[in-house]
Amino acid sequence: MPHQVTLQPSGRQFTALDDETVLEAALRENLALPYGCRNGACGTCKGKVLSGTVDYGAHQAETLTDTDKARGLALFCTAKPTSDLVIEAKEIGATQNIPVKTLPCRVEKMEKLAADVMALWLKLPSSERLQFLPGQYIDFMLKDGKRRSFSLANVPEEDALLELHIRHVPGGFFTDQVFGAMKVKDIVRINGPLGSFFLRESDKPIVFLAGGTGFAPIKSILSHAFHHGGSRQMALYWGAKSLADLYLAALPAQWQSEHGNFSFIPVLSEPGQQDQWSGRTGLVHRAVLADFADLSGYEVYACGAPPMIEAAKREFMAKGLPEAAFYSDSFAFQ
Repeated sequence: MPHQVTLQPSGRQFTALDDETVLEAALRENLALPYGCRNGACGTCKGKVLSGTVDYGAHQAETLTDTDKARGLALFCTAKPTSDLVIEAKEIGATQNIPVKTLPCRVEKMEKLAADVMALWLKLPSSERLQFLPGQYIDFMLKDGKRRSFSLANVPEEDALLELHIRHVPGGFFTDQVFGAMKVKDIVRINGPLGSFFLRESDKPIVFLAGGTGFAPIKSILSHAFHHGGSRQMALYWGAKSLADLYLAALPAQWQSEHGNFSFIPVLSEPGQQDQWSGRTGLVHRAVLADFADLSGYEVYACGAPPMIEAAKREFMAKGLPEAAFYSDSFAFQ
């Protein structure tokens, strides 16, 4: 049966229908709660159940621990109400008036940026545009009903084509198609924009942390920030295995030369002899730890694989970063 959900501290209410997660119900009612992966992996949607009960749903055990549950926490992307609820979660006002659409798109252009990274540019119907915030993502709607999520790498000011960076996961149903059968002029269906990974208004300096194709949404955020000016200090730490995996390194290097408030620190975990690498090495989040003794006055925007996100959040908070100042988009393989 449907259950009423009351959102604190705003006091707004909505109804969760049968077999509907808290997040699905909130989004249907145009209430924007924080979320990322929508499959219980990233933890962005974690909030507190003040009263009532939920079925926690399928999730990663390390993302929602037994200790979390004992504290009343739940992942709203997987939790389904089993009674009326009162929950505590921060609403994201910036996304509330952006419509989520399902649209056909044509593959306009494909370009290999690295051996295992394909850039796709999608063209919307002539009568449509996709309004989005830099950092958000879209879902590909597959014929079997499944979805595959990828971040938008372009900026809203340049929305004639949607740009995506897709890493090939061998054996991955969708990415095998992208690197095999997909061709220019193919028609695909997308749904979006989605997610709550976008730049908040603040005067605090920012550390951006990207792993691999986690650069895509950060490219969108930074391009937008430079387009609109501003004086916030920003540093991008981009980690990859080898030099070839920093597939667009010339772009942030150019930004660094053009903008005095921006610095770019590439980090390779396993540089080869052919790389002739004299730069930073190791895990990318540890390069940040080596450079910042105290992160209490910063905001961090991190995008990449779940282990990187989890380690960065834990270790950055140990260096003083407030939990509320850590924004992330976790690229969990689907």
